[in-house]
Amino acid sequence: MVIDLYSTLQPLIFRLNPETAHSLAIWALKWGLAGFDRVPDPDILAVSLWGKKFPNPIGLAAGFDKDAEVPDAVLRLGFGFTEIGSVTPRPQQGNPTPRLFRLKADHGVINRMGFNNSGLGAARQQLESRHKKEGGCVGVNLGKNKDSPSAVDDYLAGVRELGPVADYLVVNVSSPNTPGLRELQGKQPLRLILSKVFKQLNELDLDSKPPVLLKVSPDLTDEDKSDIADVALEIGVDGLIATNTTTQRPLNLIGKKRDEIGGLSGAPLMQLSTSVLYDFYRLVGGKIPIIGVGGVTSGADAYTKIRAGAHLVQLYSALLYGGPQLVRRIKDDLATLLLRDGFKSVTHAVGADHL
Repeated sequence: MVIDLYSTLQPLIFRLNPETAHSLAIWALKWGLAGFDRVPDPDILAVSLWGKKFPNPIGLAAGFDKDAEVPDAVLRLGFGFTEIGSVTPRPQQGNPTPRLFRLKADHGVINRMGFNNSGLGAARQQLESRHKKEGGCVGVNLGKNKDSPSAVDDYLAGVRELGPVADYLVVNVSSPNTPGLRELQGKQPLRLILSKVFKQLNELDLDSKPPVLLKVSPDLTDEDKSDIADVALEIGVDGLIATNTTTQRPLNLIGKKRDEIGGLSGAPLMQLSTSVLYDFYRLVGGKIPIIGVGGVTSGADAYTKIRAGAHLVQLYSALLYGGPQLVRRIKDDLATLLLRDGFKSVTHAVGADHL
């Protein structure tokens, strides 16, 4: 079972610098000290998508395992899938520190990391060196270098390098912490990037090509959402991830670090991100699978995302406050809610609030 020591250790962990605590978490996972969940997931939680089998719909979002150091250890915690990155072609240090802030009173996090990672080569080496591959999928989130002259070339480099070792690829044009990145969500630049990504992927000699997903911002106008949906349908994007972090600050935030610059995640993002997810499901007519992410802290939150239109759900910030045993609790509660409402599977509940 997942070791339930986190609640005891949390006060000590919270005394550490957030990035130090994050490094400690990676270290604990590498050495098998974070525990594991060997309780079989009930059949009601299984999801089949893109020709792949997910034992459950709960995944770890990008940002935690940036360099693919611990994907199998993450899956052993009970996640149905995990997403590494964001990965840029060249290594980069990211933004100056401090750049990661806890909002403990709000169960939120603000970050302005700036795609700090060791680059494509390091990520590929890590993914190729996986010895004991756990059940579940490992996706790869692709970003661009801050000083890159061509965003398109950066995404194409990511496809070439990591396409062969990814269960799915994510084109991330929605982080608020890389200057100009969100401008790539405009209709013309987005059409150019996605069309070239699919062309590059088709040119690779792969027996099975990974699906390509697009990660979108929660800070979109109705026109933005409509344009993105149109391009996604036109190009044939395999999936959407809704959403990234927000630059908005709800008026009810009370954490001392609430005015820090960066993207807000965690519980305060739940309502906004779910609203955007709901809109995208409607705009694409349910034709494109969506991964719902942003503010998930419970089985009820995951269920809300699914009913709004998500086939799969991701979390990250909630682990800071709930610890690794949170994954098991979310899965158990989600299964209970599905059975309560008469759904035979996760898939049967997708988009139920649109009916």
